[in-house]
Amino acid sequence: MVEQESAAPTRESGPWDADEPHPEADRIDLGGLRLPHNPDFDVRLASLGDQHVGVVVLYEESSLQLQALAAPRSSGLWDEVKTKILAQAKDLEEREGPFGTELSGEIKADGNVRPARYLGIDGPRWFLLAVISGKGAHDEAVFGAFVDFIKDVVVVRGDEPMAREEPITLRRPNEQTSEQAEDPQGLNPFKRGPEISEIR
Repeated sequence: MVEQESAAPTRESGPWDADEPHPEADRIDLGGLRLPHNPDFDVRLASLGDQHVGVVVLYEESSLQLQALAAPRSSGLWDEVKTKILAQAKDLEEREGPFGTELSGEIKADGNVRPARYLGIDGPRWFLLAVISGKGAHDEAVFGAFVDFIKDVVVVRGDEPMAREEPITLRRPNEQTSEQAEDPQGLNPFKRGPEISEIR
């Protein structure tokens, strides 16, 4: 597996680490993830209890699920996560994709069988899992649009200690962090932000 450069301004595309040089762009700030702002995509927060743990992006009869997890500094998580997924979903096989090895095949969801592709990206102290299902798993145009979206994602790991595979916490775009509440400069309360709905 190719090691990602830690300095990495030379990389052509992301997903980016918040601490590495990356292109400035209009992105939706969800705390642990900053997502490209694309009006064609319907972005929803996925929640577990009171915690926002992932994102679902809907486009062209397809969905992209994104989840960022804390990873150890020493090694990536994709090989480990891949093994767990293969143990649960027997109809998937390994193949090479735009981010290295991916899993491709069919999954059963809500009694239906859907084509799916699992993409894993190991970053510095984080891991990003992307699951594309529906038409985008086999339609190259839709798949390519999702890949372009993933390549412009910024992961904000933060410095706090986190357990291995702990979800990096997300928040709604209009939720202030404690720092923002203390320092209101630069916030425009009248500027309408992106609309994010929630799924549980």
